[in-house]
Amino acid sequence: QDLTNSSTQRQNILNNPFALREIEQATHIQGIPFEGRSVVLKEQVAAFFEVTPRTVDNYLEKFSDELRRNGYEVLRGKRLKELKKAISESGANETDFVTKTTVLGIFDFRAFLNLAMLMVESERARLLRQAILDIVIDTINQRTGGGTKYINQRDEDFVHAWFQEESYRKQFTDALRDCVALGNFKYPLYTDKIYVSIFREKAQAYRKILKLHEKDKVRDTFYSEILDLVASYECGIGAMIREESEAKGHLLSAWEVDAIFDRFEKLPHWKPLIERARNKMASRDLAFRDALHKQLEEYVTPLQRDEFERFLGEKSKELAKRLEDAKDVMKRLKERE
Repeated sequence: QDLTNSSTQRQNILNNPFALREIEQATHIQGIPFEGRSVVLKEQVAAFFEVTPRTVDNYLEKFSDELRRNGYEVLRGKRLKELKKAISESGANETDFVTKTTVLGIFDFRAFLNLAMLMVESERARLLRQAILDIVIDTINQRTGGGTKYINQRDEDFVHAWFQEESYRKQFTDALRDCVALGNFKYPLYTDKIYVSIFREKAQAYRKILKLHEKDKVRDTFYSEILDLVASYECGIGAMIREESEAKGHLLSAWEVDAIFDRFEKLPHWKPLIERARNKMASRDLAFRDALHKQLEEYVTPLQRDEFERFLGEKSKELAKRLEDAKDVMKRLKERE
């Protein structure tokens, strides 16, 4: 991946606390201790990347918002005096320079990495980008046990959403069985219509993007938000199919079922739920699975820190452990059937 061309990919790395920790340990970038963190000056950054301070200024001007968002800041007044004191105490050789200035820009570690992911003139920056990508991949694989196909199942909400969707799935397929005058192909046909309505892809296209094997079940890879929305569709459409069939007193034709789908998916309350589901699927799959859903590319945004905590952090667990924890949920669902 070319980090210099993708603000989303850059931000995904900079928002991943687990990868940042590993990168900082691996790179051993030495800075000035200041306010509980390590910072470097523009001149130090230029020297490290073997470019001129003017080159650094050009990036600060062109990517000001991004760099400031990720830790670059300009010090004045009291905080600048405190930094000068920290520089003096650290024995850094920039003391003469900073003594004469009243305004000084500093990079913390995130801002330093951010600049490394932007800078195209520096061979050192290119090598650092390669190291960053390797560490990010290794970190995710390490925390997920070697693969991300089922990273969705590490979410504490997954098990409940999965069993709930199974229940509504049965209501939907029962409605198709009892009320629709088509052969068995009606099940994948109308399942695909739900998928296309929610995330613009049929099951086969989704399989290809995630490189699923023949025996892999598509729904086992869905995030809990997607499962919830699919369940809502199945519950609502199933009920409408059954109601219309009973009202008309006959099995429905394909055209009549298609008309129900059209009415259902045009209901305005679905729009914010679908927008959110598309954003979650597209953004998470790109960040965690390195899978790009072309039909949802416009919905891709960087993941926030809490998303990495959710799927990679200490609260995330393997599915087997979650199933053990979810025995009560499973029992209640079985009693409801």
